[in-house]
Amino acid sequence: MPFDPSKDKILKRWQCEETGLVVTINRYAEGEAKVQIGPRVFIKKDGGESQRKAGRLTIEDLLWLYDVIDEIKDEMTSLAGPA
Repeated sequence: MPFDPSKDKILKRWQCEETGLVVTINRYAEGEAKVQIGPRVFIKKDGGESQRKAGRLTIEDLLWLYDVIDEIKDEMTSLAGPA
């Protein structure tokens, strides 16, 4: 079965204002919810947005991720349902 972009959903999104790093919880069709780290979102000089791969994390990225990880964990737990 080929990939269908209409079935790929972002359930929750966090973005670090300082570094542009984005963390999302995604689900494809009725599959398991999964966490994605990246991309980075940058504001171009003309005011538009540009995205790049997250690549390696800086200390700023790591500290921000540490601050939001409990919220991400709680959201993932609520989406997982009973085991």
